[in-house]
Amino acid sequence: MKITEHLSSASNTLFSFEVLPPLRGQSIHSLYEHMDPLMEFKPPFVDVTYHREEYVYKKRENGLLEKVSVRKRPGTVGICAAIKNRYNVDTVPHMICGGFTKSETENALIDLDYLGIDNVLVLRGDPIKSESTFTPEPDGHPYAIDLVHQVRNMNRGIYLHEEMENAAPSNFCIGVAGYPEKHEEAPNLRTDIRYLKAKMEAGADYIVTQMFFDNSKYIRFVEMCREEGITAPIIPGLKPITVRRQLAILPKIFHIDIPDALVLELEKCKTDAEARQVGINWSIQQSRELMEWGVPCLHYYSMGKSDSVYRIARELF
Repeated sequence: MKITEHLSSASNTLFSFEVLPPLRGQSIHSLYEHMDPLMEFKPPFVDVTYHREEYVYKKRENGLLEKVSVRKRPGTVGICAAIKNRYNVDTVPHMICGGFTKSETENALIDLDYLGIDNVLVLRGDPIKSESTFTPEPDGHPYAIDLVHQVRNMNRGIYLHEEMENAAPSNFCIGVAGYPEKHEEAPNLRTDIRYLKAKMEAGADYIVTQMFFDNSKYIRFVEMCREEGITAPIIPGLKPITVRRQLAILPKIFHIDIPDALVLELEKCKTDAEARQVGINWSIQQSRELMEWGVPCLHYYSMGKSDSVYRIARELF
C-alpha cells in the first residue's frame, strides 16, 4: 500500500519510524529487538535507511596501499523484505544517488518491485568522509530530482535500455526530503523550497522533513510550501535527544537550531539519563502540538534505539 494511501485513509495522526540496517556482521535479530516494542503502536510503514560505501586503505605485502570499499550497514533491500514478511507492514527503502550508477539504481528498483514494495524515499545522500562535496558515481545521478525522474520513468514503463521498452511499469510511491531550516547547500529557505517544488513536479508524491526541534519552523515551512503551490502531504520528522553530547553534535551534522528553552534544560542535566528524559518530554510536547495542528503522521528517527521512541509513543498513541 502506498504512503499517500495510508495518509488519505487515516482518521487520526499516524505513527511511523525509521530504522538503521544492522552493522556489517550483526544478526538481523538485533533489528527485530529494536522494532518489536514499537510494533505495539501499529505503524503503517517503516523506513529503512541506506548507507553508501566508504573507503579504507589497507597496506599490502609489497608496502603499497590498496583502496577497499566497505559498506558498514549493508542489505537495505533484503531488510525491507524481511520486515515486510515478519510484521506485515509496508517498508520504505531509502534510495540514494551516491554510490550508484543509473543501471545499479534500476536493478535495485526492479528487485524492490519484484518484492511488492510500493514505496521509496529518494535522496541525493551525503558526501562520504573523504569528500569535501558530494561527488556522484560515473554515470550516476548528481541530484535527487534526477533519481525522481528515473523512478517516475519506471512507473511509466520506461527503462534505461532499449530492449526493455515494453517492460511492465512499476508502481512506486515516491517520497522526498524537506528541510524546515533549509538544506545546508541552499542559499536560503525560499530557494530550497523552489528546488523541492521541482522534485514534486518531477513526480514525487510526499515529503518527509529533516528533524527539527521548533514546531514554528515546521509550520512556517509548510505554509511556504503551500504558498509555492506544493500540495503534497508533508510529514514531520522528529528525533528525541538521548544524550548530552547531541546538543553539540546534532547542529553540526544536520545544520539545525536547538531552541534556547531546550538548551537550558539540557545544560542542567548531569547525566545522560537526565538528558534522555528531557529529550523525551520535549518530544512528547512537540508531538502533541503537531497532532493538534493536524499533521498526517509523526515520523520518528529512532537511530537504532527504541526506548525513547517507545516511551513517547506510549504517551501519544
